[in-house]
Amino acid sequence: MRFPTFALSLCALAIASCGNAQSGDSAAKTTAAADSPFNVTALGTFDEAWAISIEPGTGNIFITEKGGTMKFVQPANGRLGTVTGMPQVAYGGQGGLADFIFAPDYAKSHTIYLSWAEAGEGGNKGGAVGRGTLVCEEHDSCRIDGLKVIWRQQPKVPGVLQYALRMTFSPDGKYLFVSSGDRVAIDYVQKTDNNLGKIVRLLPDGRPAPGNPFAGKGGPTDEIWTIGHRNPLGLQFDPHGQLWDLEHGPAGGDEINRLVAGDNYGWPVVSGGDNYNGTPIPRHSTHPEFHAPAINWTPVIAPGGFIFYSGKLWPEWKGQAIVAGMKTECLARVSLTGDHGTEVARYDMGHRIRGLAEAADGSLYVIEDGKGGRLLHLTPK
Repeated sequence: MRFPTFALSLCALAIASCGNAQSGDSAAKTTAAADSPFNVTALGTFDEAWAISIEPGTGNIFITEKGGTMKFVQPANGRLGTVTGMPQVAYGGQGGLADFIFAPDYAKSHTIYLSWAEAGEGGNKGGAVGRGTLVCEEHDSCRIDGLKVIWRQQPKVPGVLQYALRMTFSPDGKYLFVSSGDRVAIDYVQKTDNNLGKIVRLLPDGRPAPGNPFAGKGGPTDEIWTIGHRNPLGLQFDPHGQLWDLEHGPAGGDEINRLVAGDNYGWPVVSGGDNYNGTPIPRHSTHPEFHAPAINWTPVIAPGGFIFYSGKLWPEWKGQAIVAGMKTECLARVSLTGDHGTEVARYDMGHRIRGLAEAADGSLYVIEDGKGGRLLHLTPK
């Protein structure tokens, strides 16, 4: 089945920067550009799409749906396929099926990684990461064989919020990084006897990686790479091999952080935002012992995910972060250097954007958030 091609009326917005002090929408005036940089093709709709990942070799686009299903699209012909062998997920709130990535040696091993929310005892819940083998023997169907849990959030706690569960491999393929949200259990975040509110570094089989900052102290302490995080829904290496996260703040203070082994990013002691009930949270400037964000946004953009762009089709974007905005219904382009970030532009998409991926040719695939959200293919005008 083929889907229609159409041009969205997108509005490119140039944003002035305030560096570390930037607070996004409230800190800058916006200027509408004459034309959008995109032609947009719709490739079908999905039910609460959460993650998007492009299969090496085939270019097939795999999309997880929060309710526990996964589908794929063959971009050459627009055909939609399904994936079986999925785990049982604890669906509700922000919980459900989450991220999906291919192993660095996927071309040989066909190994994939999934993350999801799972139920525990007494109504408690927590995130899990599993590893399995993707088998695609039919044009319109694939299955995951041998899916096995290799990592879990510890401890499981009540509630259905802030799992995070983004995954990425180091550029050398040796280490798997996972973002673990605070689960609104903020008393755990500044302690190292658990893995809530942390970024963890694992071996591909889920064991703690040797040489982690708290290695030798037993699990889950020896998994920890950085601490003091709230809800990191983006986790990516830049072209220079530096790891960054993209994080939801409370009422204000969404942020991008340069992740340094052993560093503490301050949540819930400091933030660029305040509590939802209006009580203030101290700013990073009051606690220099914490690693401050490269850029933060107040009001929030409610980010869904991000990539670092290769520059193949939009050369001026090379090496910059392209950020999916849900509340702002946009793609934001951010330049990051050292510990400083500048928002360069925004592109209004007219819908909450959950995530995006770059194809081998440099074009972008974007997934809209919510029920009936579309998969969009962006190419230059």
